[in-house]
Amino acid sequence: MALECRKFEITIISAENLEDVRLLGKMEVHARVSIGGSPEKEKRTPTDTHGKRNPAWNYTMEYTIMASVLDNYNSMLVVKLYCSRKLGDRYVGEVHVSMKRLFDDVAGGGRRGREVTIPVTRGSVRSQGALTFSYSFG
Repeated sequence: MALECRKFEITIISAENLEDVRLLGKMEVHARVSIGGSPEKEKRTPTDTHGKRNPAWNYTMEYTIMASVLDNYNSMLVVKLYCSRKLGDRYVGEVHVSMKRLFDDVAGGGRRGREVTIPVTRGSVRSQGALTFSYSFG
């Protein structure tokens, strides 16, 4: 039996009102995106060097995912935000969303994709700011 795969496309659009994690210098933020927590499939945006606490990327990434990822709420899309630094990147916060939830949100309306804004968290506490991205399934 062949395993069914689907295309998943995500565009990391921007973040706003992020917590300033730098003591000196300006925030230069990038995003690292993974599905199902597999770091070997992690992709990243270029570093935004101008937006500081309100970075903008409009950066699109494509994934091929197993259809089974959409069967339950356990497979997560994870977007982690980091402030780029010479001495090692500093963690800003992250967004977790169930792949099934994303799929169900578009499948019901006959749409292929949509744009969402989700609060950024640090651990179990709500951090400052929000991340906006658009996505579609093929």
